[in-house]
Formats: sequence, structure tokens, C-alpha cells
Amino acid sequence: MKRCGFVLFLLALSLVFTSASGAVDLKMSGEFIAGGIYLDGTTVKKDVADEGPSTAFYFQRLRVQTDIVVSPGLTLITRFDAMKRAWGAARSAPGTALDTASSGTRAENENIAFDWAYVNYVSPVGVFRVGYMNDNAWGTVFADGGTPKGKIAWSYIQGPWFVTLQVVKMLNDNSYTAKNTTVTASDADNDKYVAAVKYSWKGGEAGLLGAVGRDATNRPAGNNKALFYALMPYAIAHVGPVKIQAEVDYFWGKWQEFETSATDIKMDVLTAWVDVAADFRNFYVGGSIAYVSGDDPGTLDKLESNATLINGGRDWNPCLILFNFDRTYWAGNIGGYDSSVNGGPMTNSWFFQGRAGVRPVDKLDVMASVSYANADKKPSAAWLYNDYGYEVDITATYKITNNLSYMVGAGYLFTGKYYKGVSDINTVSNNYLALNKLILTF
Repeated sequence: MKRCGFVLFLLALSLVFTSASGAVDLKMSGEFIAGGIYLDGTTVKKDVADEGPSTAFYFQRLRVQTDIVVSPGLTLITRFDAMKRAWGAARSAPGTALDTASSGTRAENENIAFDWAYVNYVSPVGVFRVGYMNDNAWGTVFADGGTPKGKIAWSYIQGPWFVTLQVVKMLNDNSYTAKNTTVTASDADNDKYVAAVKYSWKGGEAGLLGAVGRDATNRPAGNNKALFYALMPYAIAHVGPVKIQAEVDYFWGKWQEFETSATDIKMDVLTAWVDVAADFRNFYVGGSIAYVSGDDPGTLDKLESNATLINGGRDWNPCLILFNFDRTYWAGNIGGYDSSVNGGPMTNSWFFQGRAGVRPVDKLDVMASVSYANADKKPSAAWLYNDYGYEVDITATYKITNNLSYMVGAGYLFTGKYYKGVSDINTVSNNYLALNKLILTF
């Protein structure tokens, strides 16, 4: 009798789960990338005693997004990265520091790490999103560096208008919790408050985002907090075959506001980007000008640059070597003299680029570009030069199927004198890179 009752219980339980799963619609999408890279120099130092070796390796990353549609208008969205590693390379040591643009550590990403988990609810009064989701992505691709953060967001669309309000919990919050019991200050939050509006029309769109950032995580040991503001207008317009994009991001306020008699440090940071591209189907041309302000070493009470918070963005990779975040993530910074480095994303720079491409057949796209960059500010009064150098890149992408493509590329950097640092005795060498990637989307 007991056995019969147990079987009936299992059948009933199976029916419950079968019914529940039938009411849920699961949608999956993602991307798999496998590539190889050869970098001729891991430094640009020409002195035999200082120059770094070349490097060559394979790498990969799997990214999967799942949309669990619980009911019409109600969805649970998650995203994870898995096997994000160089083939056969040493694994990262476990730790607590988060990987760049991730909710997990680098060691976790080399196995599996969830970045997103949030509820998306479409209501009669707008769309509500609550949980860990993408942040720091607005307007054009310039200055975007999608990073998952805890967020409460509301948005509403009415005709061509889009508005959103957001409360964002930034990283490194030092509030008292069960896992952080050493904090003695009652206020150690790090939050961002965002309001944005966008208007779309047939030939483009324009928008304005305003934000307030408040970081009190240095209290009480540092006796200071940050309170700053940001405005980010952008516009995208299509005029016939020409696409014009522009964005300006301006940050101001107090970067360090001390509760003691110490001198406060103001913030005054500017980034800007203009891109024009003309597409004539079988061939195209374009050009970009970008600017990210550098910090003036002569103004100790003012911060004109913040490489971590304000930059050209990890999603914008204008070159294969200069200011390329993906190259930096996998191969590291390319070092020069006196702590100068070539890495991504772009900081402290004026950047100019011209490019042209051709599509000889529908599935093949070949593009070449020439770029030049120089530092907006020298790191110190003793620094001799500000030119980062010229770079020539060429890439070719072949679409094997609708979901599978193969890309090869090569870049050559004519290294500028900026990397000599404070001594003309130092000599620098040019550098080059070869890259190939297989990209699967689903």
C-alpha cells in the first residue's frame, strides 16, 4: 500500500512539474567566439634589457542569455559567460575581485559566471526591470562599457518618445552587512541615479541622459565622499547613404569632498566623439574624431580624467592595437618607459581615423583604416612627447552561414615618442599584431 501511495505521489508530482514547465516559454540566444592572436611585442621598449617577448595563443568565450517567459509581459532574464579562457594557459587564482565587465571573478569566468539575473515586467504604466542587468550603455557605441550592476529601472515608450528612470547600485558598496562587519560609518553607499529621454524619427534618433553619482565608500577612513553629475547628449542621423553619429559626455562636481580641513578635489572631465560613414553597398568610407580629456598634473585640486570611470568605452575598439579592450583583456597592456602603457579603452587622448571598405561579394567584407592618436595631457612636466603614434589596420570578415562568420586581421603600430617617457635616451620599437576569430551567434 505504501509503495502504491509513493508511486501515485511521484505521478502527481510529475504532473505538477510538467504542467508548470508547459506554462513557461524558454528562449535562448548567445555567442561563441574562438580566436587566435599573435602580438610581436608585449612592450615597445627597444633596449634589449627591457624589451618584452612576443606572444601567441588561442582563446575562447561562450555567452548565453536565457529569457524565461513566465507569462505574457513577465520575463526572468539571465546571462552567463562560460569557458572564457586562453587554451591551455594557467588558470587565474580564486579571489573576490570582480573581472572587468562581469559580476564574477576572472577565475569564475574561466569556468562559468552569471552576470545578469533580473525581472522584466511590462505593465500598463511602463516597463519595470529589477535585478542585476547591463549598465553603462547609452546612445552611441562610444563611451559604452556594458557592466552588470544591481538596478531598479522604469521605462516608458509613447510614440517616438522613450523615457527612463533608474537607481543603480555601483560596485564596491561598503555598507554594513553580514559579510562586511568592520564598517563603523552609517553611510558608505555607492549609488547612481539616472534620468534619460530619447526621441526617434524615421532617419535617426537623439537623446539626453543625466546622472548623479554619489560614492561614500571611503567613509570614515578616507573622510571623503564623491558627489558628481553627468550630462550625455547624443544624436544619430541617416542622410541618404551617410550615417552621422555624435556624442558628448561631461562630468563635473566633487570627486573628493572631505569632512576634514583637507582641500576638496573638483571633477571636470569631458569626452566627445563624431563619426561619419557613407555606405554605397559594395564599398564604404568613413572617419572618426574622438577626445577623452587627460588629467593636468599642474591642477592638484581638480580631476580632469578618470581612466576607470570615464573613457572611450570597452565596446568601442577603433584599432586592433591602440585602445583595444579585447586585446588588452587577453594579452595585457603593452608597456613603454616610465610606466607608460598602451591599453584599452581609450583615455587621455585625441584620436583621428579614416577608413574604407569593400564588399566584393555579399559574404565578404574587407576594411582598412589609418589612425593617429596623441595624449591630451603629458603625465608630468618632465614628460617629453605626447604622440602615441600611427596605426594601420586591415580586417576581412567572411560570412560562412547566417550564424557563423570568420574574421582575420592585422595591425601595425608606428609607435610614437610618448612611450619614451622622461628620457630621450630611451628608444621605442614599432609593433604588429595578427588576429583571427570564428564567431557563432544563435
